[in-house]
Amino acid sequence: MYLMSYLKFYEKGINWIHHRINKRQFLIFASILVGLSAGLAAIILKTLVHYIHDAITHDYHLKYQYYLYLLSPMAGLLMCVFFVRRFLNGKLGRGTPNILHGIIKKSANLPKDQMYSHIISSALTVGFGGSAGLESPMVTTGSAIGSNFARTYHLNYKDRVLLLASGAAAGIAAAFDSPIAGVLFALEVLVADVSISAFIPLIIAAAIGALFSKIILKEGILLSFHYLQPFNYNFTPFYALLGVLAGLVSVYYVRIFTRIEELFQPDKNKIYRKAILGGLILALLIYLFPSMFGEGYSSIKALSEMKADSLLNNSFFSGFANNEWFVLIFIGVVMMLKVIATSVTVGSGGNGGNFAPSLFVGAYLGYFFSRLVSMLGIAKLPEGNFTIVAMSGILSGIFHAPLTAIFLIVEITGGYTLMIPLMIVSAVSFTVVKYFEPHSMDVKKLRKKGYDLTHNKDKTILSTLKISDIIESDFHKVDPEYTLGQLVDVIAHSSRNIFPVVNKENELAGVILLDNIREVMFKTEFYNTLCAKDLMRTPPEMVHSNDTMQSVMKKFDDTGAWNLPVIDNGSYIGFISKSSIFGKYRKVLIRSHIT
Repeated sequence: MYLMSYLKFYEKGINWIHHRINKRQFLIFASILVGLSAGLAAIILKTLVHYIHDAITHDYHLKYQYYLYLLSPMAGLLMCVFFVRRFLNGKLGRGTPNILHGIIKKSANLPKDQMYSHIISSALTVGFGGSAGLESPMVTTGSAIGSNFARTYHLNYKDRVLLLASGAAAGIAAAFDSPIAGVLFALEVLVADVSISAFIPLIIAAAIGALFSKIILKEGILLSFHYLQPFNYNFTPFYALLGVLAGLVSVYYVRIFTRIEELFQPDKNKIYRKAILGGLILALLIYLFPSMFGEGYSSIKALSEMKADSLLNNSFFSGFANNEWFVLIFIGVVMMLKVIATSVTVGSGGNGGNFAPSLFVGAYLGYFFSRLVSMLGIAKLPEGNFTIVAMSGILSGIFHAPLTAIFLIVEITGGYTLMIPLMIVSAVSFTVVKYFEPHSMDVKKLRKKGYDLTHNKDKTILSTLKISDIIESDFHKVDPEYTLGQLVDVIAHSSRNIFPVVNKENELAGVILLDNIREVMFKTEFYNTLCAKDLMRTPPEMVHSNDTMQSVMKKFDDTGAWNLPVIDNGSYIGFISKSSIFGKYRKVLIRSHIT
């Protein structure tokens, strides 16, 4: 009761402010509140997972406790699946594709439950040892907070997108104490097509998220590095080669993750069975490779501090910790298997993202590469630097976000010491990945569903249009056996100049254009001898109800037609015209205030 009273008082206060300041000022005020809320949500999630993880791994010297530790990811998956099914009706929009879909198909409106559902579900998944990241749930939570705040106070589409992105920026900023990376992530991944003035709300929200992270979170919870060596330009060729390897590993990561996630999809009705199977696979992987438990940030720090042998502690291979070559091979295997652990975690019903795993794989790649070069006697590379720099290469490759990758590492290392190698590795990795995978993993998921996401403004607006909203069904249908006389009677009572010829099964046989029958329609001697089937023509192209708007526009361009028939599972349902598309486009353009 007290909470409800407080919330009503809070809402009244914001409404009072809303009506006393101008639109621009309220947007700044809103970005402060969204940054505060999203930042606190990220901090709560990060802290919650930290303490759950500590409680589970605190002491398992007794054998049965160790087995419970191995099976805790299964427990987390089962609890996550139960929560989603029982309280969310089985619906949990995961990751950046969910946010992008909300922007392009739902006018930047995200469900209210996403303001808390990702905190609970990802805390259960990752806290209990699921091998995934928390940053994606943080981004979704922050985005939902921004979206729902904008919807509550009736802001337009453009401002809703901006506050949604502000919430995402605050989430990333709080997760890493990295405000610049938060802003760049929002711009590179979510809203590339914005004006300079839009930077201000993003910057404010990200700064507030990072500020609260710095004040509240302990250093052990945040990912940070303190052992860096100065950049040596003599190692530039090795950094370039690392960039190539990072690009290839990113392609491997994307394709393996996508494939394994698809393997889990057919069993949608056996969610608890999937969770148990996923838990058993994770138990085996963690038993062999303990660093796969949870986010794995502690193992990244161990590599950067030259403590690679500690990764074998409590593992099946702990007896080989003194063998340098075995340790190196162990690290390489973990690097390649991490994507399997992450995809199993997410595919079997858990909630988490690929942000932390990409940093994990990058750190292992950088250490593996630099250590191998050093052990072969080719060059004595600074392994800590390579461990850190490679993280930007994998992050850039998987998310297609090189600027985010560069500045994230700059911020978590506390300086610009490695700026040049970061730029080299990120740029080379991104270039390699773009050759094999033109679209990021998140965008690929949307494209498979028929959503052609693009930062081209015209295409973005087109992708928001639905064929079902533009179909015109007021065309008079004509039976193939209609005589010319009957057809003339239909024309006399119609304002259209196109007449679909439809049989008794509602299948489109052809179309009759008024311009094509003008010469015979006034010759009464043909009224009983000519039929509609003799006068109809095959349409130049047909639109299917599940076509994307981009493909529809291509059909118009290829045929030069102004109207095309629409078919749904073989049945005629109406026509779609260029004029109706342009009219709808103009309405969306005006409503969204995108100029």
